[in-house]
Amino acid sequence: MIAERLARVRERVAVAARAADRDPAEVRLLLATKTQPVELVLDALAADARARADDPTLSAVLIGENRVQELVAKGPSLAGLTALHLIGPLQSNKVNAALRWASCIESLESLDLAERLSARASGPLDVYVQVNVSGEDTKHGVVPDEAVALAGAVAALPNLRVAGLMTVGARSEDPTVVRSGYALLRDLRDEIVASGTQTATELSMGMSGDLELAIAEGATLVRVGSAVFGARAT
Repeated sequence: MIAERLARVRERVAVAARAADRDPAEVRLLLATKTQPVELVLDALAADARARADDPTLSAVLIGENRVQELVAKGPSLAGLTALHLIGPLQSNKVNAALRWASCIESLESLDLAERLSARASGPLDVYVQVNVSGEDTKHGVVPDEAVALAGAVAALPNLRVAGLMTVGARSEDPTVVRSGYALLRDLRDEIVASGTQTATELSMGMSGDLELAIAEGATLVRVGSAVFGARAT
């Protein structure tokens, strides 16, 4: 079942990319594994490995955890199988725990957190600046007007590499509203790159329900959970 769902998601990504006149290889897939048991995550990674054996042009899926405690719990079983990203909020008192397992922090939203990561990282660490493009109170991230300055400040710190921007799309049934937020993130990325942070090319945006809209606006990484694993475990 997971293999079939994963194949369907890959096909959705490919169709959306081609519709936007993009190469499907430009869009990577991250599996959001919040509340999913590690056994199910391992099943998904095994299915991905089989798919890549049949089609070597496919990129390996990434794994994204929302909670540091889940990252720590699953880390020993997943280490070495694929890159692990933290995609949820990171509290300063959990920096050390996150750094033990995560190869990328996608939820950077303050210079204070960046400085803590920089001081404690043992080597180059990829980070994404999280931007709240919708303005919704329930969303994390820096406001758009502060994103360029924050990215520049983070890029100047040792041990950190600004790989791009991340956002959670607007909670709206209107696709034009959702797309406008993703277009804003793309424009901010372009401004950051033009200002000198040339590593910041990635756009982590789009999830199971709206990945097509995100890809149309330039997503390079889509974060998918329910479309592969089904409803979250409670």
